[in-house]
Order: sequence, then structure tokens, then C-alpha cells
Amino acid sequence: MAERLSFEDEIRKNKIKSTLLMGVIFIFFILLGYVIALVLDPGYFFVIMVISIIFSLGYTLISYYNSDKIALASVNAKPASKTEHRQLYHSVESMSLASGLPMPKVYVMQSEQINAFASGRNPQHAIICITTGALEKLNKQELEGVIAHEMSHIANFDIRFMTLSAIMIGLISILAEIFLRSLWYSGSNDSDKKGNAILLVIGIIFAILAPIAARLVSLAISRKREFQADATGVKFTRYSP
Repeated sequence: MAERLSFEDEIRKNKIKSTLLMGVIFIFFILLGYVIALVLDPGYFFVIMVISIIFSLGYTLISYYNSDKIALASVNAKPASKTEHRQLYHSVESMSLASGLPMPKVYVMQSEQINAFASGRNPQHAIICITTGALEKLNKQELEGVIAHEMSHIANFDIRFMTLSAIMIGLISILAEIFLRSLWYSGSNDSDKKGNAILLVIGIIFAILAPIAARLVSLAISRKREFQADATGVKFTRYSP
């Protein structure tokens, strides 16, 4: 007989794995900064770091505080009707009570596919959007399962967690881009620089590979958060997995 999974254990393990993966991204950032500091003048490196942080934080924070508006506009979603989408509202209210979270705003987007997403920087500013295809094809229990999954993303602050991941990846990408472009404008006649040719090549390779590796780790984090949302959804609905 197969061992029965505990959603509490799954939630705990996925939280640990997500945190460890975030640590891996931070290590990529530190290593890239260290390599660039060895190749370039430390003072010049400090300027690159400041520019990277300003650009990455500015872009990400604007997206973070407007994530719900951006997401809804991108799919042309409309507010759900309490009369036309009564079952949807009932499912969201039920999962709101089960999770202890405030009732999120509910939207519907036109699509034949079965899909849904949650957005918003915290439970007080959260939205849930679901496709018309999901409303037409899912029964009550299936619809509650989908809503529970999205409510789990809100409860676990996944938007905030992924925003932190985006900031780190943005810093790595911008830092690598500025470093690679700066090489075109730096002089190459210095004998010391010629002696550091191997270090320069290592720096270039790392600047190219670090953003790719960080992006792959970010995708792994996303999958872990999805697994965690599944486990938390089971906790909200009490349906067997």
C-alpha cells in the first residue's frame, strides 16, 4: 500500500526547497560581482552595481505594485457578475472562509481553455481571474479545487516571493549586460590587462552563463511554489489529492 502524503509535510518541504533555490540565485549574484570586481577597477564596479540596483528595483517595484492591473489588462479580463457567475462567487467565498483570507476581487477572461491565475501584492490587494472555459467545463468540486490552488498562491505570498526572485535575476542580468558592454569601451593596451586575459575570458563566460543559470533556478522555484500551492489547496478544500 502506497504511503499517504501529508500536505503539511509537502508545504514545509517546498518552503525549504524554495528558500534554498533563492539562496542559489543570491550566490550567482555574489560570484558574478566578485568576478567583475577582479576584472575591472573596484571603483568602476561600484558604479555598475549602483546602476544595476536602481534599474532592477525600479522596474520590479513598479510591476509589483501594479501586478494585478497589468495581469488583468494583458488578458482583457472583466469583473465577474454575482448573478451570472454565481457558482464562481460561491466557490471563492467558500475558499476565502476556509483559508481565513479576505475575499479577493473576482474577474473572468474570455478563453475556451481551462485556466486561472491570482495576482496582487498581498491578500488585501489580491485578485483571482478564471477563464470562461473553466466555468463551462468544471463541476463544483473541480472549480473549488482550482480556486483553492489560486487562493494558496495568495496565502503563501507567492507574488511577493517571485518578485524577490525577479529582482535578483534582474540584478544579475543588468550587471552582466553592463559588464559585457563596458569591455568594448575599456582600453586593452595595458600589459597588466593582457596578463589577465584568462581572468577576462572567465569573467565574460560567467557573465553570459550566470543570467541563464539564474533564470533556470527561477523556473525551478516557480515549480516548487506550484507544488506548495497544490498541497495548500488540499488543506483548504480537504479533498483527497
